[in-house]
Amino acid sequence: MSDLYSRINKDDAAVLLVDHQTGLISSLVRDYGVDEFKNNVMALSNTAKFFDLPVILTTSFENGPNGPLMQELTELFPDEPNIARPGQINAWDNEDFVKAVEATGKKQLIIAGVVTDVCVTFPALSAINAGYEVFVVTDASGTTSKQVADAALSRMAHGGVQLMNWFSVAAELQRDWRNDVEGFGNLLSKHLPSYQNVIGSYLSAQSDVSKK
Repeated sequence: MSDLYSRINKDDAAVLLVDHQTGLISSLVRDYGVDEFKNNVMALSNTAKFFDLPVILTTSFENGPNGPLMQELTELFPDEPNIARPGQINAWDNEDFVKAVEATGKKQLIIAGVVTDVCVTFPALSAINAGYEVFVVTDASGTTSKQVADAALSRMAHGGVQLMNWFSVAAELQRDWRNDVEGFGNLLSKHLPSYQNVIGSYLSAQSDVSKK
């Protein structure tokens, strides 16, 4: 049976986290609350970790007002490439960043960042032009207003970018619950508090069965 759409392939995907910097998040992200936004960013990041995807971090002018990368990201990915761009607004204009992407050997790029209309849109469209298949994670990307976000998402979609949220990325990578029920369930319950009841009930039922 042939597929009707292009799925993310965990063996051919890399995650690019662009400019999730403290100054940018605190001053410019207004389409999400700070706690909700950080949860979404870490949900995507933990998804990448769970599926062992290569991750590239990058910052823009971090010694200036944009500030450093989220500490949670540097702690989660201490050994992944972290490209500090001295000034390029479009990460794809930075040679070291592009080389890091090429070094992954992956052709599918999962991108999220701050702000959606600039730091995400510019490299996403550049990557499309460079021949990559691009998936932008909308709820792990933030900007100054919903109206601005909608315009940016429309521009990317017209340019060939596929728009997803972190949960759909995780589900598409998982493909089948039976691949790792407990591990996948724990990933979801960590970032979807309402799901904790579901996975808790399941694990309790499994424990009861094993005791019989």
